[in-house]
Amino acid sequence: MDQTVETDIPDWGPFGRPLFDDPGTRALSRVGVVDVGSNSVRMVVFDGAARSPAYFYNEKVMCELGAGLSETGHLNPRGRERAMAALQRFQRIAEDLGLPGLHVVATAAVREAKDGPEFCQDVKSKTGLHVAVIDGQEEARLSAQGVMLGWPGAYGLICDIGGSSMELAEIGGGDVGRRVTSALGPLKLRDIKGGRRARKAHIKSTMEELHSQMGQQRDRLFLVGGSWRAFARLDMLRRGYPLNVLHEYRMTTKQVRETIKFIDTNDHDKLRSQAGVSSSRMALIPYAMDVLARLIRTFKPKDIAISSYGIREGLLYEQMSQEQRDRDPLIEASRFSEAKDARLPGMGRTLFDFVMPLFKSAPATQVRLIKAACLLHDVSWRAHPDYRAEVCFDYVTRANLGGLKHSERVFIGLALQHRYRNKREGNRFAPLYELLDEKDQKQAEILGKAMRFGAMLCMDSDAHVGKLRFYPKKRELDLVLPKSVQPLFNEVAESRLNSLANALKSEVRVVIKG
Repeated sequence: MDQTVETDIPDWGPFGRPLFDDPGTRALSRVGVVDVGSNSVRMVVFDGAARSPAYFYNEKVMCELGAGLSETGHLNPRGRERAMAALQRFQRIAEDLGLPGLHVVATAAVREAKDGPEFCQDVKSKTGLHVAVIDGQEEARLSAQGVMLGWPGAYGLICDIGGSSMELAEIGGGDVGRRVTSALGPLKLRDIKGGRRARKAHIKSTMEELHSQMGQQRDRLFLVGGSWRAFARLDMLRRGYPLNVLHEYRMTTKQVRETIKFIDTNDHDKLRSQAGVSSSRMALIPYAMDVLARLIRTFKPKDIAISSYGIREGLLYEQMSQEQRDRDPLIEASRFSEAKDARLPGMGRTLFDFVMPLFKSAPATQVRLIKAACLLHDVSWRAHPDYRAEVCFDYVTRANLGGLKHSERVFIGLALQHRYRNKREGNRFAPLYELLDEKDQKQAEILGKAMRFGAMLCMDSDAHVGKLRFYPKKRELDLVLPKSVQPLFNEVAESRLNSLANALKSEVRVVIKG
């Protein structure tokens, strides 16, 4: 990548120096991985800030390599043909993109099939790609690492369901703990004789064995895999959930049970169409939801979160240094966006210092959101002025940003909306505001109006823009301006300062110094 940042700044503050311009990090700026699963074969090319990469390229082919494996012991012949065609295409794409190579891993179907080694050799001879066949323990570890890429400091139980297997892994303190694998994949369950009753009995006995190996796991449950994501789409449909973003989508055990009933009692074709789920994926939902019902009944998690990050992201995490792993993916991605797209890269840090006196008592969880908003405050400047507020909100709430709850996405989006527009009434995003309580909505408004005003006083990332002093008990807001900045404080700037003061319910005073 050709983006650069200043390296001579003595103090980068609590978030540290940006990583993406470091030579070791630039080596991870574009990485291609392929996951040869039992149900699908997917290629992802990561690009951008290594700690929170964007999906430069993402393509999936539903091959069903593992279909019928339980009965025949061999890979599905048609699926094998489709997988080979997909891998040949992916190799050509990698060459055209100039990638140094593709990291290819195969999971349950290939490792269990009698013709799995033959398939890998066939891939090698036709594409030159080496397929690394990993066991269930390694699959669980990589999936857990993928979750940690998106959730720094995450703890709880990972459940990764593929076509032919289901893995569990515990995470905490930045480490992966106990790991187990099982044959509870939908393609395997579909082959069980005796109907749903027999299938449920098999799931129950298997889950009890998994529980005896994993022990009590009553923290957060992270769900990884296409079947879980499809289930989450159906849960969103049932709830009328306003933000159609799967990563960090939360469900309670009660909501899961209600959605299982919802699926059982409604026409699947209609549900599939309404939720945007493919027919091949919808066909596996009944098997996956029986597993999920028993999983939450057995392990009793405190809450449930969907992770869009899994084994492919785990492969990228594997290549990171500990310094990179320890960084906040939200901040690194926001810095990268500023360096790439802002009119004045570096101004976000100046703006952060300017607005922070308004948030002296903010907890660390909110400070990082303020930092991200300041870094992103002008990355959408190329949009038409009439639509910048909407573009900002839409970008943040739906962008590939790790380490963000849905409510936090809306907080940053609302702040950026107020960065470009004084009022927010009458736009199409109103239903999403309900994901924030009134206090956080007001905090986002204050932040946005502070950025809106501060941006008028700065045309240089190193400029002295003045200082805000806020006395909440006295309801007084002071602006201390250097005399050299006074010419920038015109009637428009004054109007924006008054709007900020009104949001704070404070009187405003301007002090000129020097």
